[in-house]
Formats: sequence, C-alpha cells, structure tokens
Amino acid sequence: MSRFEQAVDSPLGPLTLVADAVGITALAWREGRRDGTPLLMQAAAQLSEYFAGNRQDFTVPIRLTCSEFQRTVCAAMSAIPFGETRTYGDLAAQLGVSAQAVGQACGGNPIPILIPCHRVLSANGLGGYSGDGGVETKVWLLRHEGAAGLLI
Repeated sequence: MSRFEQAVDSPLGPLTLVADAVGITALAWREGRRDGTPLLMQAAAQLSEYFAGNRQDFTVPIRLTCSEFQRTVCAAMSAIPFGETRTYGDLAAQLGVSAQAVGQACGGNPIPILIPCHRVLSANGLGGYSGDGGVETKVWLLRHEGAAGLLI
C-alpha cells in the first residue's frame, strides 16, 4: 500500500501526517513531504483548526496498524473529551489491565494529538509524553485545551 505524507506547521514545531489510501496511520514530530492527497489535506486543515482553537475533535479516518490491545487503548484515549484528563489507572480499570500496560500503549500511540494520549496522566502528576519536547509538549497541549487547572 502506498504511503503519503503531509508536513504541517504547528506551534509545537514541524509535524508530519502519514497516511495510506485508507486513513491516517501516523503523526511524526519532524518535517516531511507535502504529498497533498485529499485525506492528508483534510487532516492538516483539522490540525490547523485545532491549534487555532477552532476544533475539539478530529473526524478524519484513522487506520491503526498495531495490536488489538493498542487499538483498544487508543479507542479509550479517543473517548476522553477535549479539556479533560484521565489517569493511566482510570483507563486500566476501564479496560481490566494494569496501569503499566496502559502507559506502554500510550507511549506507543502512533497518532498523537489526533489520538489524545496527552490527556492521560499518572496518579501523581503528568507522567511522560513520547512526542518531541516530552512533558513540556504534553503541558502545552493540556493548557491549549484548557485542562491545565486539572493537572497543576
């Protein structure tokens, strides 16, 4: 299957959306090509709207190419409303697994921001973040969503 990329300028630095013919498959923290497929253009526009404060959720098709468990955790993260947070323990209890397993799945999220792993916190604070900038990026995203009061 062909792979396409769309570079997106963001307040967090360059991002690249990756897609195949079915859906968005990844978001990378790097500069990339600008293939300009309709799907990627729609996803780039939605990301720009999100960063401008005009979008709270994403409607582009996503195609996860990972384990069933990873897809389950990604679905649970995607269900966390804009501006709200949950803990790894909250998701673990919901899914009947360990908090550590949820944390590992969050860290392996292939499509950060669109699948909002930044909304998942540790029981004692922020926890980690696998995107460029680490926890500082997580804090920026949470503040952008108005969730800063929930974590600090």
